[in-house]
Amino acid sequence: MKPDIHNTQNSLIDVAIVGAGPVGLAAAIACKRAGLSYVVLDKGCVVNAIFDYPTYMTFFTTAPELEIGGHPMVTGHDKPDRKDALMYYRLVAQRENLNIRQYSEVVKVHAAPAGFTLEVENQDGDMNLLEARRVIVATGYYDNPLHLGIAGEDAENVSHYYTEGHPFWKLNVTVIGAGNSAADAALDLWRNGANVTIVVRAPELKSTIKYWVRPDLENRIKAGSIAAQFNSQVVEIHPDYVLVQHQNGTTEQLATHFTFALTGYRPKLAFLEDLDLATQPDQCLVLSGQHESSVAGLFVAGSAGYAGKTNQVFIENGRIHAEQAVAEIARQLAEREAALV
Repeated sequence: MKPDIHNTQNSLIDVAIVGAGPVGLAAAIACKRAGLSYVVLDKGCVVNAIFDYPTYMTFFTTAPELEIGGHPMVTGHDKPDRKDALMYYRLVAQRENLNIRQYSEVVKVHAAPAGFTLEVENQDGDMNLLEARRVIVATGYYDNPLHLGIAGEDAENVSHYYTEGHPFWKLNVTVIGAGNSAADAALDLWRNGANVTIVVRAPELKSTIKYWVRPDLENRIKAGSIAAQFNSQVVEIHPDYVLVQHQNGTTEQLATHFTFALTGYRPKLAFLEDLDLATQPDQCLVLSGQHESSVAGLFVAGSAGYAGKTNQVFIENGRIHAEQAVAEIARQLAEREAALV
């Protein structure tokens, strides 16, 4: 049962930012510099998605393309890793003294006379109402894995997130997927002594795998170090095996102690369902050039608005979305103030 809303915050702010990832932090910095009142709300910690990345993950891009607010990211290597990013964004939030409420989940957004009302559930279960003239949604997509919808998927020996390979030394591990997450996991597991099989629905690995990772995995598969089942799919997961169905209709049991179902992620915008946002045929939201949705005053920055194109929106361009959205909000609010004079 949802807790009663018993504590209402009556002050009206200019912008409520949903999501404290790099894009949300970029929006907060832009609001601060534009003189707009704001708050950043996140159901987890600051840059929670990066926190959930594999422990030793290295970014595809270089440090300058991950920077926000003009703060330089200094690393000891060409491409930053997860630890570099966590430290960087944490320090930026601290240096800017950003107004962030961690572990505060926005469960619903309603249209209101002044703009929007947000229902916010705090870590202790209390519910608050927050009033904002404008809303920027920057929730990304990594916290909503695509489920296979098969028996056993919710078992304890199954995960949609990969951390590191050490706990799986000498164990049989099945990796489901053909993209970057699956490729990185399969290689790291193999290097940590696991017996790895990767199961791929398609006839080959995805072409979007990082250019230095794909040949590494292909060579391991050719050498037999990592087993691969192409044109195949896992249809059941059991405590000690997975049932694999091949394209020709045959099935086989693959001995497995642990399964990583790394089949992708999609934005989850259920908290906006009352607003009835317009979408495109590819499931992307209808957004203006300034990233305003079909509901006036509600902006969506970063990958949250691109369900059908999540492979095209990253921190690199999402941070620009945030700045453009805030610039438009500042313009709108200034125009409204001028009209009231």
